[in-house]
Amino acid sequence: MNGATPRILFVTPECAPWVKTGGLGDVSAALPAALQALGCDVAILMPAYRGMHAIAQRAQEAATIPALAELPAARILEAHLDNGVTMLLLDAPALYDREAGPYLDATGRDWPDNHLRFGALSHAAAVVARNGLAGGWRPDLVHCNDWPAALAPAYLRFEPPTEPVPTLLTIHNLAFQGLFPAQTLAQLGLPKHSYDIDGLEFWGQVSFLKGGICYADAITAVSPNYAREIQGKELGFGLDELLHARRDVLHGIVNGIDTDYWNPATDPMIAAQYDVGWFDAKPFNKLALQKRLSLPQDSRIPVLGTVGRITLQKGFDLIAAIAEELMEIPVHLVMLGSGSLEIEEQLLRLQSAYPKCIGLKIGFDEKLAHMIEAGADMFLMPSRFEPCGLNQMYSQRYGTPPVANATGGLVDTIIDYDGTPESAERATGFLFHEASPEALLEAIRRALDCYREPELWRKLCFNGMKTDFSWQASAKRYVDLYRSQIKKT
Repeated sequence: MNGATPRILFVTPECAPWVKTGGLGDVSAALPAALQALGCDVAILMPAYRGMHAIAQRAQEAATIPALAELPAARILEAHLDNGVTMLLLDAPALYDREAGPYLDATGRDWPDNHLRFGALSHAAAVVARNGLAGGWRPDLVHCNDWPAALAPAYLRFEPPTEPVPTLLTIHNLAFQGLFPAQTLAQLGLPKHSYDIDGLEFWGQVSFLKGGICYADAITAVSPNYAREIQGKELGFGLDELLHARRDVLHGIVNGIDTDYWNPATDPMIAAQYDVGWFDAKPFNKLALQKRLSLPQDSRIPVLGTVGRITLQKGFDLIAAIAEELMEIPVHLVMLGSGSLEIEEQLLRLQSAYPKCIGLKIGFDEKLAHMIEAGADMFLMPSRFEPCGLNQMYSQRYGTPPVANATGGLVDTIIDYDGTPESAERATGFLFHEASPEALLEAIRRALDCYREPELWRKLCFNGMKTDFSWQASAKRYVDLYRSQIKKT
């Protein structure tokens, strides 16, 4: 390690604003910046997708990556971001210079060579850890994110560098494991003996994520509660026993959010900026949201909002199941997202039946997402599982108490209001404990009862707005973990 400055290679398949499919893209932008501010020397390594050309054009070649088995030779291109973080792009046009997303083609199917695309990313991380860059920079630790980077610890285990470089794997969502046919092992250039029950083999397939869990020196999950949940069968997705066996090196560190970008006092995408000191401006955002989604502009009607992937995991089917009962209250229901065609069609039918009560946009719209956070009175997150979640933190920051299932990081970031005066002093939202339509509806009714008491409601809104959801505390925990791992080598 270079004095007191740990050099961190942060390996990720996506990074906002260039490539983002979910929370990982936001984390990969915000956490390295927070680490850099705390004195780390951070380099992000990610594929040079077609959307990264603007950065690639001003980058300099910093390393060459030799071919391995069916992984093609590649280059590492180095550029520097305005926040001081180094961006390393893995330049392999045959793998990454394509239209559509990082994982799926234009038809929504997995790229058929994803094992090579992300095997190459992991292999490149291992090469940089062994050999460093042309300017002499070499990481003290490799921080791998999710299955697309999870083979880096395996490559380093079977071809270790002269000077040991510890690895840390962060599990953002255990449900996505990077499973491929057994024959891909040879294509990835990994030894045959790595394919066993104590390595990459998982029910007759190669599991990228299992490899990372087996071989990484340390593991983090994106919230303390999620770190506990994935050691059980319900949310362990077949890896619960392995994670329990490695519990001594498994740490739960909750994600933070970008509190500059998500700030109602300065947000340029909302109709009226506000804060605890001028909260009376928030209702103007409700009227603007109602207008945007062609709903009657009525400040008296509670607005329930949600933004996310329209999937069973996110509980959109639970919202659909109680929508008609919500209309009788009445409320306005506003939703933004895309995902399951079946659930999308169900929601579109409901919107057609209740055009003056339901606002729905299929797709993604960044401005509308901000408008919902600011304009809704409460935010729905009935997720069946949620490793960390970010929207519940955005909504609290915007004085929009969340109504959420008590799972994963939602438990770690929402303080439930239980109806007592003592609870009101700290509560920031409403939790329910069963992923069912009945439990969601009961929690919404609890929230609406509270909403009808303006002073109490404002107290909950302010509690959330005053909560520190910045990356500073979590980044400090990562730095401490980095140092402890580096110290062991």
